[in-house]
Amino acid sequence: MIEVVPQSQHTGAEIRGVTLSPDLDEATVAEIRAALLRWKVIFFRDQDLDRDTHIALGARFGEVTPAHPTLPPRFPDHPEIVVIQKDAHGHDDPDETILEHRWHSDVTYMAEPPMGSILRAVELPPYGGDTEWTNLAAAYAGLSTPLKTMIDDLTAVHHNVLHLMRGEPNQLQKDFESVRLRARHPLVSIHPETGEKVVYANPDFTSHIYELTRPESAHVLACLYDQLASREFTVRFRWEPGSVAFWDNRATAHRAPLDVPEGYHREMERITLRGGPHTGPTGFVSEEFRGPAGG
Repeated sequence: MIEVVPQSQHTGAEIRGVTLSPDLDEATVAEIRAALLRWKVIFFRDQDLDRDTHIALGARFGEVTPAHPTLPPRFPDHPEIVVIQKDAHGHDDPDETILEHRWHSDVTYMAEPPMGSILRAVELPPYGGDTEWTNLAAAYAGLSTPLKTMIDDLTAVHHNVLHLMRGEPNQLQKDFESVRLRARHPLVSIHPETGEKVVYANPDFTSHIYELTRPESAHVLACLYDQLASREFTVRFRWEPGSVAFWDNRATAHRAPLDVPEGYHREMERITLRGGPHTGPTGFVSEEFRGPAGG
């Protein structure tokens, strides 16, 4: 039997008593999936995965997809793996490019974003480098009824951009934005397994609300971003060697760290599981975005 240990009121649980491998029995897979749906992100410690077992493990929970729609694969023999690297930033160096790390759900600029992601630690600094997640279903539930009524009818456009905090575009940003990708999703999504309503917008990739003017859109989105960033709905995970995080990309947003200490390197490897279009309360289904609208 596995042990599910919640890490905050709404978001995140540590799963104990299980060794992750492609050979997990069906009952354990079902327990892990149930914990994922309840807590939106789950954490494992002291695991020993390599690239092959990482991918094979993911296949027990869904279809593992190619690493990223625009970034070239780091490992041609493992095209499913995205490498996420961070080093200390020299904030006194005016020539350094620093990307702003905003809350986001993965690949929402596609009409069929991933169902989930599994991230494992490869190299870690002795401190710093934590990741935060927020529960977008709990964030929606915490809104007032009039605001819920308004946003239930709206849709939003998402696009693949990375935001600069400092400096000029680097190769990562150029590769990331090498193909223009845009999708239109319901602003409130119905989770396909739990039936919960989810605030489906994020500061990184959401461009604007389709039905509103740009100034109106900016105000509404700012309100929603304040809500999803509320500490009430978030959890912060401190990585250790052997740590693994598995999150439901349909119901969470996450934020990567900037606080890698000087002289250290942080490297993670991620796989993603195939998802599908999102459906809103009025029946709108996610689609590729091809042109302008009211905003």
